[in-house]
Amino acid sequence: MVARVWKSITRKKRFEGDSHLDTNLRRCLGLMDITFLALGQMMGAGIYVLTGTVVRNQAGPSIVFSFVLAGIAALLSAFSYAEFGARFPRAGSAYTYTYIGFGELWAFIVGWTIPLEYMIGNAAVARSWSAYFDNIIDDYVKNTTIGLVGELGTPGGFFSTYPDILSFILICLCSCVIAIGSKVSANVNTSFVILNILVIIIVIISGMCYADFSNWTGTTSDGRSNFFPYGVTGTLTGAATCFFSYIGFEVLATAGEEVKSPHRTIPVATFLSIGVIMTLYILVSSTLTLMVPYDQVHTTAPFAEAFDARGCTVVKYIISIGALIGLTNNLVTGVFALPRAVYAMADDGLIFGWLAQVNSYTKVPLNAIVVFTLINAVIALIFDIEALVEFLSIGTLFAYSFVSASVLVLRYQSAPIDGDEKRMDNGGELSSWVPGRNFWESLPSGTSISVAVAALIAAFFWLSFTFRTGFYQDWYGQISIGLNGLVIVLIMAFILGHQQNSLKTNFKVPCVPFLPCLSLLVNVFMMSYLTCATWVRLFVWMGVGLLIYFSYGIRHSKEAKRLTTIADIRMSSTFPNKNNRIPKT
Repeated sequence: MVARVWKSITRKKRFEGDSHLDTNLRRCLGLMDITFLALGQMMGAGIYVLTGTVVRNQAGPSIVFSFVLAGIAALLSAFSYAEFGARFPRAGSAYTYTYIGFGELWAFIVGWTIPLEYMIGNAAVARSWSAYFDNIIDDYVKNTTIGLVGELGTPGGFFSTYPDILSFILICLCSCVIAIGSKVSANVNTSFVILNILVIIIVIISGMCYADFSNWTGTTSDGRSNFFPYGVTGTLTGAATCFFSYIGFEVLATAGEEVKSPHRTIPVATFLSIGVIMTLYILVSSTLTLMVPYDQVHTTAPFAEAFDARGCTVVKYIISIGALIGLTNNLVTGVFALPRAVYAMADDGLIFGWLAQVNSYTKVPLNAIVVFTLINAVIALIFDIEALVEFLSIGTLFAYSFVSASVLVLRYQSAPIDGDEKRMDNGGELSSWVPGRNFWESLPSGTSISVAVAALIAAFFWLSFTFRTGFYQDWYGQISIGLNGLVIVLIMAFILGHQQNSLKTNFKVPCVPFLPCLSLLVNVFMMSYLTCATWVRLFVWMGVGLLIYFSYGIRHSKEAKRLTTIADIRMSSTFPNKNNRIPKT
């Protein structure tokens, strides 16, 4: 019983030949389409909201370096996404990649976090859009709703103070656009991105006319550097916050089944989108900190207030329109990605199959769009997003970590030679100097590297815990760091003792295993600094998901049916009589 369950939860997704290109969706998106999808997901709150908070409270003008460091951290994860997107252009993103690298149960766990991540993100953006618009019209929507319906909850509680009808309607309208078809969705998003970039260019050019470089030089009245008012620690803290403004490039992988020439297009679009957004973040943050001293920056509407203080009313209203356009970008791409993440799991049989049904005309997963749009709209309507928004952080970092780990597992496994599944290369073989070589090679293929990666993640958590708790300042903490460093070196040596496979793809992560391991280290450290309440919510959500998996998914898995079919074919070829028995002699 235990062996059968273990075999079920560890089975991995496999594609034969070019089957990874087969899809019920329509491949209609080109390079610019998906590049603008990623830009639409990343561009918005990161510029118009996050910048003011980081400048005022965390980094000051050194936010420029914060965005650079955050961009580099995002790039480390992007390498892994680009390799998987080139190899396996399927909907599902991190879920599909984990299915290939670690097996069904871990794939389900990762995939179960992704729809929630998108729904909370979409709800937060919709409520931000609603609040921004309501602020322009002097809170007319809020006051009218409270007058008609009354208050729903108390400030800081689980429910919002009033039902946000505007955000509910906005999510439904965006889903209507998405339901028309992928190409229409991409065209709408592209239009918004172009308008947003034009607004940002106006902001940069206008703002630089008021640049005062004394805001970057000299010291404050209490002797602090004007550029590093919170020190290097503040810059690093700002980088951790700014990292989440780069979240969105993974939408490229989610749309993998609708991309033309995905083996080339997805890697190029990934690095192009991150390069463009990093450049815009650096220019915009430089403009703001040169216009206004860091301690006078408005935290919620930094650019509008900065131009208002200069008497530039026209530019102020242009920025307000740009903020609404940017938030609309975020919402359209988030609503686009949500049903694709659900479709991938449903198409594999791990959640209810009717969610994978594709409309014959529009070629989109219409059932998934309708059901999860309604759930998403209700979340935006009644829940207080601030109580849930940290889920975005842990869900994203969780997914990024598994994708980086899956690259290691996949790279150190045997691969078909010239696409022939019957001829495998020497990938995964251990060098003669590795201790216990015979034992490891007696286990199923990929076991040794999977164990090594799991041990490495545990060691990274051990290291991050030492810093998180402040133990590193004491003698026993320093001994712990020394032992941990030795363990990490030994694990890395064990990984390097494996031979990489010779599979040729359009893009590969360079410097394997070092870049994926560095990405893992960064992600683990950021996860360890999240609150205990966030981890508790994650485990509760995982518990609900595991109930669904063990009651439904494990029995309806298409991968299980595929393996059963292969076993039946082999049995039939061995014993060709109809009862599959050895003939009597």
